[in-house]
Amino acid sequence: MTVSATKPSADHLMDTPLPVLINELGVTLTDSSIIDRAFFGAVIVQRKTGELRLTMPTGRSELEHDTVARYLLAQALGVPVPGMPAPFVTTRIPAKQTEVTL
Repeated sequence: MTVSATKPSADHLMDTPLPVLINELGVTLTDSSIIDRAFFGAVIVQRKTGELRLTMPTGRSELEHDTVARYLLAQALGVPVPGMPAPFVTTRIPAKQTEVTL
C-alpha cells in the first residue's frame, strides 16, 4: 500500500490478524538489526513509490510485536488511534522519506 492509498479504519487496523493486514496493505516487513532495547520499530515510506516498509527488532514478545506494528502502521497511514503510554515516544522525521520510529 502506498501512503496515498485508501487507509483502513481503526477497527480494521486493530482487528485484522497482523499477517493478513500486512498482506492487504502491501507492507514489506523486515527484521531490524538494531539491538537497542529502546528501539521498538520503524515505518519507512519509500520516497519514490510511497510504499511502506515496516522494520521490527527480533526477539520481542508476540504481543509487543503485534501492538507496536499496528501502532506504527496507524501513525504512518494517518489512522486515528490512542497514543502509546509512557515511556513510548513516536518520532516523525519530516523529509521526502518519512520514518516513524518507536
